[in-house]
Amino acid sequence: MLSTGALRAHLLAARLAGPVATTREESLRSYRLFAAHDPRVLLGLEPSRHWGERELLDLMADRCGVSADPRHVTGPDVIDPECTLAALAAFADRLRRVAATRAPVLIGTGHPHRLLAFYATLAEALSAAGCEVLTPAQGSRVDMATGYGVRAYTLDYVRGVALVREPGAQPPGSTTGAHSHSPLPVRHALGALADAGRPLPGLVIGDHGWVCGAGQLGFEAIGLADTDDPALFVGEAEGRVSVAVPLDDGVRPDYYRPLTRYVLNRASLSR
Repeated sequence: MLSTGALRAHLLAARLAGPVATTREESLRSYRLFAAHDPRVLLGLEPSRHWGERELLDLMADRCGVSADPRHVTGPDVIDPECTLAALAAFADRLRRVAATRAPVLIGTGHPHRLLAFYATLAEALSAAGCEVLTPAQGSRVDMATGYGVRAYTLDYVRGVALVREPGAQPPGSTTGAHSHSPLPVRHALGALADAGRPLPGLVIGDHGWVCGAGQLGFEAIGLADTDDPALFVGEAEGRVSVAVPLDDGVRPDYYRPLTRYVLNRASLSR
């Protein structure tokens, strides 16, 4: 089993925590947009109250370890590895619970280029534990707003993990997909399950709109979030997201493998 000390060292060496690639400018811009209720950063969350920029900065300092000093406006942002480790332990606890009840799970990502293997390994472990890994509405169309207007995407699943892709860009089942912040894919998937009278997920796992969109609808949701993703941490603070794990969500895919081993070991799901 990977020790906590070894994982802490890996987080820092891989820049998953400590100084990360996300810049302070990017994070502060997201906080300003969130405070202005910009849907691009709300990710499907409807905050129960107004969050000002300073409140968001204080929250992110508490949950992620970023600097709480508003005069710090440039350079790389910072994630406290202790915040990441504590959240990973809570993440693993939710996996253990859902595996114990063998409840269905829904897993989706807006970062298929980086995080697909991480989530796919979780899907395989949960399936082996008796959880149904749901794949509703595969191949269906989801219209999403982009900087170029509304565009049609296709909902697809790779190794049990939902993603969206532009129609015709890649054949179904290919491992590449589009980067997305939208909550529309998870709403579409959950709606398809409800319309078909099929079991709904006991847990939704993912990032971006997959977590916030599901949490807003009342589903237990856990996921990963960078310092420029305040919506997941606001959702956690308001009780609609169960766990938000602070880390850089854009590093090399193989850098997430030790995290996968760590949470599966803690959740007693390793084989």
